[in-house]
Amino acid sequence: MAGVAAVIVTFNRLAKLKKVIAAIEAQSAPPAHLVIVDNASTDGTGEYLATLESPIPVDIVSLPTNTGGAGGFSAGMRRGYELGADFVWIMDDDGYPEPPALERLLSGLSAASDELGAPVPFACSVVVFTDGNICEMNNPAPTWDWGRLLVKGQNAVMVQQCSFVSVLIPRWVLEEFGLPFKEYFIWFDDAEYTFRITRETPGVQVLDSVTVHDMGINQGVNFGMIDEGNAWKFAYGVRNQASYQRHHRSCPHFLLFAAQVVVGMRRGRVARKLRRQMYRKLWEGFRFNPAIDRVR
Repeated sequence: MAGVAAVIVTFNRLAKLKKVIAAIEAQSAPPAHLVIVDNASTDGTGEYLATLESPIPVDIVSLPTNTGGAGGFSAGMRRGYELGADFVWIMDDDGYPEPPALERLLSGLSAASDELGAPVPFACSVVVFTDGNICEMNNPAPTWDWGRLLVKGQNAVMVQQCSFVSVLIPRWVLEEFGLPFKEYFIWFDDAEYTFRITRETPGVQVLDSVTVHDMGINQGVNFGMIDEGNAWKFAYGVRNQASYQRHHRSCPHFLLFAAQVVVGMRRGRVARKLRRQMYRKLWEGFRFNPAIDRVR
């Protein structure tokens, strides 16, 4: 389908990446470009991509270091824009869109824009786990009037925020709002970006566009789950969300978020050493305020 650049961000998950590529090639309306951002993988991904043959024109972005999901999405969306795409369709390397997913996102976005009388800034798929249940980590945040399109006969609901698992974003959004914060590295880059681009008009979740998220364990997260193994990831999440609350909302919102972190860790009986690590990240987030990258 002319005008869409599918963007995959990958890091050391070659077996899953191959399944994502196959899922994109099997789309009922294939994209015009396939952009694959390799975050300096060390598992043979680079060698595989160097010989990849696909019916869809492939563009490889090989980053010299691992920039996290945030850096990868920023680089991939920029590349899609440079290719002249009218839309970027972004996903991780463990999400397998069902064959009609892209076609239905395009039609859902168009129908919603017509009904609302304003261009809708994104359309996302329903994300399910490998067993068919809803994916606990990837449920969009609905608007207060989320059912407005449903009562008009559309198969879509209005949302303010979603994760970067099968999201279609028009070109005009990149021009008006820029790219996600690559400095976030991982966690909350998707929430911040989708909140940023829905200030005027909400996004939509298209209910018959489905993607399977092969994420290992199907569970949500909370601050009581912090342990030695995952603290590095929570640290980015705490810093990034603190930065968003402080610099894009207000000091009271920052303080409310800080209280949620403190209470969550106490209820979860998180080790004191890890609590101190998260408190340092809260303070870092108070000062951390990256600038928006523009595409032109």
